[in-house]
Amino acid sequence: MKDLKKRMEVALEAAKKAGELTLEYFQKGIEVEFKADSSPVTEADRNSEALLIELLESEFPTDAFLGEESGERPGDSGYRWVLDPIDGTRSFVQGVPLYGVLVGLEDPDGQAVLGVINLPALGETLVAAAGEGCYHNGSSANGARASVSGVSDLAAAGVVYTGFETFRMSGTLGVHSLLGDRVKVLRSWGDCYGHLLVATGRAEAMLDPVLSRWDIVPLKPIVEEAGGVFTDWQGNPGIDGTSGISTNAALADEIRSIISAAGTESVDSPN
Repeated sequence: MKDLKKRMEVALEAAKKAGELTLEYFQKGIEVEFKADSSPVTEADRNSEALLIELLESEFPTDAFLGEESGERPGDSGYRWVLDPIDGTRSFVQGVPLYGVLVGLEDPDGQAVLGVINLPALGETLVAAAGEGCYHNGSSANGARASVSGVSDLAAAGVVYTGFETFRMSGTLGVHSLLGDRVKVLRSWGDCYGHLLVATGRAEAMLDPVLSRWDIVPLKPIVEEAGGVFTDWQGNPGIDGTSGISTNAALADEIRSIISAAGTESVDSPN
């Protein structure tokens, strides 16, 4: 679809420019505020989102917007941009480079059809759109085609997750325990970075027990166009959930089966 290809290009450039803006604040001792849900927010978050909206609106003035920091803005095209200006604000304020700028797009049918991850402090990007593929460090014109791994043995798999506290918050500590005993690598390389690792074949699964729509909409097309599987914690493939699992195709069923078997039974924290 010609329009979707144009949207990919514009979204990628907007995410890059917003990422450049965040670097002006990164590791500079920025002041942190806390929202009603106790999550951190900074001037960099707000300014990054404002810039994303400005750049996208200039190209698509009739589109709607949903931003983590600014909320909803109506439109009448049927398309809605879904924005997380700094995914991983906790990492950002700690001076850790594993944060990203996320841009997603919902079509008139309410489907997630486009996603961008920009990791400005690492210099990595992913962009994908439904039926158009997923591309690493560039667009469809100049980027490398991204693909999940073909690892099919769980004992050889790398599994990543956002943070141990998210398992505790969601009552899914049992998943951490069961998978940790069966995989090759279990690491907390979190936020959108973990999903990027799956989409580029450097990890086989990313577990996010707690997610928001502005995370899910960008991540889903990226993982799927890279040949992977993205669902919520219950295995539902839609975008209305509050959790996310990205996997390669070969281990998708096995990992979700383990998660289902673990349920919500808590276990003691590991030493």
